[in-house]
Amino acid sequence: MKNNLPIILSAIALVIAIVFGVMFMTAGDTDVKAVAGGADTTAVAAKGAIVYIDLDRIFQEYDMANDLRSVVETKVQNIQAEVNRRGKKLESDYNDFQEKINKGLMTRSVAEVQGQKIQQQEQEFNNYAAQKQNEITEEQMVMTNQIVDAIKTFLDKYNADRKYAMILTNQGGVPVFTADPSLDITDEVLVLLNEEYVKNKSKE
Repeated sequence: MKNNLPIILSAIALVIAIVFGVMFMTAGDTDVKAVAGGADTTAVAAKGAIVYIDLDRIFQEYDMANDLRSVVETKVQNIQAEVNRRGKKLESDYNDFQEKINKGLMTRSVAEVQGQKIQQQEQEFNNYAAQKQNEITEEQMVMTNQIVDAIKTFLDKYNADRKYAMILTNQGGVPVFTADPSLDITDEVLVLLNEEYVKNKSKE
């Protein structure tokens, strides 16, 4: 039996934890509201202007994003719990096997059979953990695509009336490093996005 089983288990757990963390690192404070009640959300930029939205804020404060993120978070927690459970069971079996060998409680032939069984269990666990890691990545990708598609669909309708020349998505200062604040339409878009989401949700 390989002596690096605990290292393998720790590495797999770390990878899943990293994926879990990256998946939600941009979640932010989900209790933050887009604009204070009663705020004026009328767009200031003129027709034909190039405006932008802060995509980080949209992902943090869009109710749909928060709802989807909550669902995905629950799925990921369940996946991680099951992977951890199986990993601890395998590690326990391996430690028990090693202890019996060290105490001379099994013959060489039995030890070889048990060792092969542990190695097979280790390979099965590694395959399972890798599969679950892929599932987490896929869940994250689908969630992001759903949010982006909802934003794009909304902006198409929104701009049919506003008639801006272009609506950019700014994230971390890219591509908009600096601009006239009147070109930032994030507040208005957030209010209208959330209003539309609440209406659609109430119809379901």
